[in-house]
Amino acid sequence: MSNTWRNVWKYSSLVVYLACGESSSTFGQNYHSQVWNPDLGNGKFKNPIINADYSDPDAIRVGEDYYMTASSFNHSPGLPILHSKDMINWTIIGHALPRQIPESVFSKVQHGGGVWAPSIRYHNDEFYIYYPDPDYGIYQIRTKDIRGPWSAPTLVFEGKGLIDPCPFWDEDGRAYLAYAYAGSRAGLKSVIGIARMNAEGNSVLDRGTIVYDGHELDPTIEGPKVYKRNGYYYLFAPAGGVATGWQLILRSKNIYGPYERKVAMAQNKSTVNGPHQGAWVDTPTGEDWFFHFQDKEAMGRVVHLQPMVWNADWPVIGEDKDGDGIGTPVMSYKKPNVGTSVHPPTNPQESDEFDTPHLGLQWQWQANPDGTWLMPSQDGKLRLYSQQLPEGSKNLMAAPNILTQKFPGDDFTATTKIRLRPNEKDLGEKAGLVVVGEAYSQLFIRKEKGSFQLYYGSCTGAYSGTEEQVRLIGTLPEDFVYLRVQVKNGKTCSWAYSLDGKKYTVVENGFQAKPGKWIGATLGLYASREKHINDSGYAEVDWFRIEK
Repeated sequence: MSNTWRNVWKYSSLVVYLACGESSSTFGQNYHSQVWNPDLGNGKFKNPIINADYSDPDAIRVGEDYYMTASSFNHSPGLPILHSKDMINWTIIGHALPRQIPESVFSKVQHGGGVWAPSIRYHNDEFYIYYPDPDYGIYQIRTKDIRGPWSAPTLVFEGKGLIDPCPFWDEDGRAYLAYAYAGSRAGLKSVIGIARMNAEGNSVLDRGTIVYDGHELDPTIEGPKVYKRNGYYYLFAPAGGVATGWQLILRSKNIYGPYERKVAMAQNKSTVNGPHQGAWVDTPTGEDWFFHFQDKEAMGRVVHLQPMVWNADWPVIGEDKDGDGIGTPVMSYKKPNVGTSVHPPTNPQESDEFDTPHLGLQWQWQANPDGTWLMPSQDGKLRLYSQQLPEGSKNLMAAPNILTQKFPGDDFTATTKIRLRPNEKDLGEKAGLVVVGEAYSQLFIRKEKGSFQLYYGSCTGAYSGTEEQVRLIGTLPEDFVYLRVQVKNGKTCSWAYSLDGKKYTVVENGFQAKPGKWIGATLGLYASREKHINDSGYAEVDWFRIEK
């Protein structure tokens, strides 16, 4: 890597840190959600432990601390880092990838591209994350400090379709990389491969060897995680598809196989579909636990925690009441025994008052941000400068400058106080609150002929370029308005507005949110314009709040 690129990466990291580097002082790392709390307060917890779209979670324990990362796809910053002391109460502490690379590609929205399923590991007093971009290959980043900064990405294994990497350092010093293939790019899927790496883990030494073929018994096997116990190499891998599959365990005395096969967890008679892909983590007291996700359509892939036990050197995940060795996901269970400490309920951040120079860490853009997009706090208000929509856009989904966060639960209300301060010229400037996805809906303000107008807009088939349908709600007496969306059952959206923050008028009931490309629906704030100008107007967001 050239010194010029290193300097660019350091500068880019600083820009994102200044915009999204620390939680708001009002809603920081002790945030307590009104809409979802897995800690039941009686020594038990309920699933999901994170009822939000942290897809393909991987987690580790370092001492008494637990760290998790997840897929982030096209969003920037990417690779969220979450921290917990008890595996139940989590908070966002940063992002490992301040900007997606190549920069020239990810300055535009790449729905479904970018960071797929990552792995996080702690080795030789350093944190490592290996993540795949299915269009380029497998990257490594590393740091001494989990809160960053992280190193610039190193391309470890170049090739289209390489996904779901997991590194493994053996006792003899040899390093390996497990991975899978995305059929859309590689022309092959449903197999697991192992490649040798150099000791530093920053380059493969070969093109890998396929060690398991799942076409007959375990179609769409992917997401391998490598562990070693009692002389066995274990590949924990999901199979059967995201929404319909099971958690598979492969074991062998040789890392290249042949591998024995066993299903460790399946949906069985539970309501948890496709329970798989995650991480085996232990406690200082000797307990074993397993993180996995569940696909909930517009809610995305939410995170569950399951008890895990070993039987004859095979893991059983969840509860095995019938004794067949295949666990069933639990919906409630006693909390992990992590020692004597008591940890207060804490949840990933949601609301933001915009009262510090840093956005809350829950926020991500649809593409790599530019310094002209926002001022994080101006007298306690977020300022979003209007950006010209990409040429030929028929809807919002090509706009890189939508500031988004995940749905925080199945049932919640998101409200924002927002005003539009447009340039006096006719630029077609507007600002609003939007539920983002393949089908999206929004309320937005636009100034026309000297008056501020409120509109409702919606679009289905947004990624294929379908034109947004818009209708006028009415004229606003001022330049500000309270916008609100109430979400029920993880998808049904009711839109309303208010002029005083007390009485709300419903303008649309029953819009059905849809997931994005490999992600759940998100909540977004934006300011856009139709024309180029030498000085844009802006939206001013006083606050953004998630409530029941």
